[in-house]
Amino acid sequence: MDFRYKWKNGKPPSRDAAIREKHLLDEGQFHSEQDHKLAEEAARKHLGIPLLTPDEETSTLPHAAPPDRKI
Repeated sequence: MDFRYKWKNGKPPSRDAAIREKHLLDEGQFHSEQDHKLAEEAARKHLGIPLLTPDEETSTLPHAAPPDRKI
């Protein structure tokens, strides 16, 4: 099965590499951010890897107070 978008490096990445990458597709082929996001989700489904979640970049651990600040 062929995928209709251009991959970032000219070929599909391995599953291990794709999981670590945020963008799998060449960004120049999209006219809007929404189109790019939908195509990235389709690429991840095509490769059988987990989709990125909106809160992926937020830390799940609480942040410590700066050392000079007393609570």
